[in-house]
Amino acid sequence: MAFRDKSNLHGWPDGRPARSTLPVAESATQLQRALDDHQIGSDVHQGYGLALVSVWVGLVVWCDGERYWWRTGWDALRKRVVYAWHPALEPVRAARRVALRYTYLRDNHPHSELITGLVSATRSGDEDVR
Repeated sequence: MAFRDKSNLHGWPDGRPARSTLPVAESATQLQRALDDHQIGSDVHQGYGLALVSVWVGLVVWCDGERYWWRTGWDALRKRVVYAWHPALEPVRAARRVALRYTYLRDNHPHSELITGLVSATRSGDEDVR
């Protein structure tokens, strides 16, 4: 039996470690910046060892410093939420995947009439928005 180096079993093939050394808030901020490159606005919130990147209604990306994960659907057979995840070491690639989900949600779950009215009034410069 040949000797197998087990030091990188959970890392990347090129030897990079699988774990990020960045604080969770920094990992989330990197994702936020990468989403900005896709013209997608987001907010970052942190606490209790996690950071959240709020992107759209039904699209919140969680970050623990090692990975990002977000809800992608519902498994009716198992009666549970389905999540996608991506390593926090790759915020640009994760942002691309989140951008795809964002596009799907925007196309299939648009703003309510109230929010649409507020956005339209704000864009037209109407100051009396109630």
